[in-house]
Amino acid sequence: MIEKILLAVSGLGHAEEMLKSLKEMPSIQSAKVTVLHVVPPQSTAAAMTEKWEEGGKILANAIQHLNLDPSLVSSILRQGDPKDVVCQVADEIDADLIIMGSRGLKRLQSILSNSVSQYVFQLSSRPMLLVKDDIYVKRIKRVMVAIDKSDSAKKCLSLALFLLRDIQGSQLFLAHITTDLRTKASGVSEINPEKNSILAEAVAEAQKYGVNSRCVTSSGKPGEEICRLAEELNIDLLLLGSPDRRPSVARSFVDIDRLIGASLSDYVRVNATCPVLLARTAA
Repeated sequence: MIEKILLAVSGLGHAEEMLKSLKEMPSIQSAKVTVLHVVPPQSTAAAMTEKWEEGGKILANAIQHLNLDPSLVSSILRQGDPKDVVCQVADEIDADLIIMGSRGLKRLQSILSNSVSQYVFQLSSRPMLLVKDDIYVKRIKRVMVAIDKSDSAKKCLSLALFLLRDIQGSQLFLAHITTDLRTKASGVSEINPEKNSILAEAVAEAQKYGVNSRCVTSSGKPGEEICRLAEELNIDLLLLGSPDRRPSVARSFVDIDRLIGASLSDYVRVNATCPVLLARTAA
């Protein structure tokens, strides 16, 4: 269920367009939206006043652009480090989904440029929808979920079915990638779910909600294949699980392996040509 959405804004951009697209979906129409803008600390009182006024205008423009039911939207203007404040507010409102824009920075660039979206994903356990600056946000009808045995993949499947239910003509693509780092990528092909127990279970779940599904498979490097499938199938939204394998005592700290681009979720976040919803679960 997605009943509370946190939208972090820094000026009109693709994150707002993503929310407008989500709000066209029957399952999301009654969700409450909190629009957040964070004012970074400034060196002088005059600069702080200027940024505070600018932030108020950004919030007002975003809410006007979204054109939502006033009873379902609220705004928060807060001072602080954006990556910390987004996490704090998400916890305060108990957000079911965080939506943020992303510049799609690669590897160490995320650290050196102090990427807010990357840090928030690292430190929050909540589903997060990243919308890169260089993609086109479309009406959501073709959704793809990367399927494996993990709990995070099952969480993504549940989110996808929640989103797609009651949408006429929608299609859920269940993608299963066979990891093969030694050979060139295979072609994209349909697969009979009866030959794959993981996909069969996912198809059965989709049928419960009346969601039309197709199973596709390929082999190669998982990150590259997931991005290639999403592009070739003209996917509107990609859902990817990202299990947190760190011990619980370390989960309040940034996972450096992910930040330097060593993870599947980081590769897809940077390279996918459609919005990406990342769902985190503890391993």
